[in-house]
Amino acid sequence: MTAVKQVQVTFDCTDPRTVAAFWKAALGYVDPPVPPGHDSWHALDASLPAEQQGAAWACEDPDGAGPRLFFQRVPEGKTVKNRLHLDVRVATGLTGDERVAALEAEAARLVPLGARRLHLLPADEQNEACLVMQDVEGNEFCLD
Repeated sequence: MTAVKQVQVTFDCTDPRTVAAFWKAALGYVDPPVPPGHDSWHALDASLPAEQQGAAWACEDPDGAGPRLFFQRVPEGKTVKNRLHLDVRVATGLTGDERVAALEAEAARLVPLGARRLHLLPADEQNEACLVMQDVEGNEFCLD
């Protein structure tokens, strides 16, 4: 039997700290522990060569249940739809109007943090409704 592996989800982005701050607020994630020898992540970042400062950031589930998120600066901007996206599960077990209300309430919380509401995918014969959103740099995710 294969042992369960840990998963890290990596985002290419322009401003890793800003994108990480959004996802920390959205998911209740925190910065990982500061490596030994540094007082803070900001101190570690300031100790790097200028071209590497701000090039990466991470956040993680404080309970260890969710995947670690890693954000890396890349020179090119986002140009097409994501091939992979996160589903933020905020309405599990809910259906109909109650589900849509939960999705809309979470969208209303995330928009002031920098998210953008794109469109509601209504329920059909196979799937419940979900709400398509974008984070602060335009990466798509769904409220599910």
